[in-house]
Amino acid sequence: MKVVAAAAALALAVSACGGGSGEAEGTGGGGSSTLTVTVWNLAKTPEFKALFDAFEQANPGVKVQPVDILADDYPDKVTTMLAGGDKTDVITMKNVTDYSRYSSRGQLVDLTDLVKSTDTSKLAGLDAFNVNNSYFAMPYRQDFWLLYYNKTLTDKAGVKFGEGMTWDEYAKYAQELTQGDGTKKVYGTYHHTWRSVIQAISAAQTGGDQLGGDYAFFTDQYNMALNLQKAGAALDFGTATAQQADYRTMFETGATAMMPMGTWYISGILEAKEKGETNAEWALAPMPQRPGATGTTTFGSPTAFAVNKRSENADLAKKFVQFAASKAGAEAITKVGVVPALQSPEITEAYFGLKGMPGDEVSKKAFEPDKVVLEMPVSDKTSDVDTILREEHELIMVGDKTAADGIKSMNDRVKSEVLN
Repeated sequence: MKVVAAAAALALAVSACGGGSGEAEGTGGGGSSTLTVTVWNLAKTPEFKALFDAFEQANPGVKVQPVDILADDYPDKVTTMLAGGDKTDVITMKNVTDYSRYSSRGQLVDLTDLVKSTDTSKLAGLDAFNVNNSYFAMPYRQDFWLLYYNKTLTDKAGVKFGEGMTWDEYAKYAQELTQGDGTKKVYGTYHHTWRSVIQAISAAQTGGDQLGGDYAFFTDQYNMALNLQKAGAALDFGTATAQQADYRTMFETGATAMMPMGTWYISGILEAKEKGETNAEWALAPMPQRPGATGTTTFGSPTAFAVNKRSENADLAKKFVQFAASKAGAEAITKVGVVPALQSPEITEAYFGLKGMPGDEVSKKAFEPDKVVLEMPVSDKTSDVDTILREEHELIMVGDKTAADGIKSMNDRVKSEVLN
């Protein structure tokens, strides 16, 4: 099988970083030791349990205790926890924007020595955590965005996806796939409420700079998304926000025929199918592209673990961070359908051999993007810019501002409040 994008586009290959066997450090000669780790939506994010179980098995006497937080509340909750002196040992870096915030505030342990003492040459996404040649986190997962679709609904509508699709074609399909009304309505597509659904893909496919203060390159993507909302082919942003719409529920109940989303969701849909919680027949397609584009460009982001500066169990916490980024950690999360930061041919083969994985050529092509752009650049300005872009995004999507007015506000605010 052709090497998938997790290996090809992200330049992942065999590597066995540190690892995990024997007694854990800091357990006091076989005594029990508890390690606390922040997570989100534990019941629906199987990678965490897979990692925790593997770490506990490799380190007898250790107990990993998850601190479970709602996914939508996670950034604000963790920010509050760290500011308040919380002593949770390991903090999961859900995205590089949050990482930039916490590392710049001195809230994370410097892991540079740990990184340098480990073979990380094939650990994808590590560069995203380089802050002035220092590292405060290590990635264990590397995701990128593609298109999920419900095969039953697309087959019924006669919609067939090839290996390449433009955004114009995507919008056309979204309208063709929309059917019904009220509680039985099926939307042609679903755009989750994160700003990246519009902004990060715009930046990736136009070469736009999200930290630059000029956001005209967002225009086409906003117009497309707003037009689909207006046509009723996508759940409107206001309703999605008010009802706290869950993208998994939207897709797994058949409420949407298509959905742009990250590769992390593969583990979720596989688990739901295994448990009989959904009967959705699903497959994958590459992210749609701008007209005239050559190749497939998408965006992605690594997910990492960091050690809380206030942890009282730092040695064991570091051991866990290193384990998660190692071959043992990669093997553990691969078994539940998560793309690890560390890859090998064996891991790739195991990934596509998972029960329930689609095996059609278009789905395989979805794992072969030509370019994966970091979701958000990392700098000391990232957090402040992200806040402005998110606020203006929400105003545009609920109709309080036109796309043009919202983009103008982004330009003005980023230049005046951050860059100047």
